[in-house]
Amino acid sequence: MIIKVCGMREPENIRAVASLGIDLMGFIFYPSSSRFVQMISSCAGIIPDYSEERLTEARRVGNKSEESSPVQDGNLPKRVGVFVDDMPQNIVTRVYNYALDYVQLHGNETVEMIDNLRRTIDPDIHSNIKIIKALSISSEESLQVCKHYEGHADMFLFDTRCDSYGGSGEQFDWKVLASYDGQTPFLLSGGIGPEDASRIKAFSHPQFAGIDLNSKFETAPALKDVEKLKTFIQEIRQDA
Repeated sequence: MIIKVCGMREPENIRAVASLGIDLMGFIFYPSSSRFVQMISSCAGIIPDYSEERLTEARRVGNKSEESSPVQDGNLPKRVGVFVDDMPQNIVTRVYNYALDYVQLHGNETVEMIDNLRRTIDPDIHSNIKIIKALSISSEESLQVCKHYEGHADMFLFDTRCDSYGGSGEQFDWKVLASYDGQTPFLLSGGIGPEDASRIKAFSHPQFAGIDLNSKFETAPALKDVEKLKTFIQEIRQDA
C-alpha cells in the first residue's frame, strides 16, 4: 500500500517524516494554501526549502551526524508537487527546481493540458514523470468524471468535495467507490486520521493503491506529528 504524506514544508519535520519509510511526500505549490512552499534564493540559484543544502545546515546546527540522515540512505520518498490550475510553465519550473517525481493536479485541468505537460517534462526534464489527478467525490455520480481522465493520468486521488481547494479535513462515504470501474489506480484521501487504520486495512477495491495523509496528523499547518504518523504507519503495515 502506498502511503503519501502531503502538505510538508519545514526542513526538520520533512527529515523526520522521510525516515518513517513513506512512499510519497507532497509539497503544495498553491499560494492560497496555509501549507504553501516558498522558493528561496541561494548562491546556487533557486532551491527548495527542503533541499539537501538546507538539511545539511540543519544537521550542522543541530549537531546531527550525516549517517543519521535519510538524505543519504537512498530510500527517500518520491516528491509530489501539488498544483491548482497553475500555468504549465510554473509547473515545469518547479519540477526542475524541486526534482519532483510526481505532479498532482487539483484544479480544472483539461486532458489536453495534462498530455502537453507530460510531453514537455518527459524525457528532457524528468524521465517517466507521473501525474496524479485529484477528483472531488461526493456521490456515485461524481465518479463519472473519471472516465474523462482515464488514460491521461497515472493515478487518481479521490478527495472529499468541498467549496474551496486545499481539503476540508472531512471524509466522504467510501462505499460510493464500489461504483468506480475504471482502470486507473487511486489513492484514498480526505480526513483520514489515526483512528482509521482498521477501516483502511478492511477497505478493498481492485484499483485501491494507497492513502493520502495530511491535516489529521498535524500539530499546526505543514507540521506533522511524527510519533502519531509512526504509530499509524506501523499499524497499517502490520500483517500486510
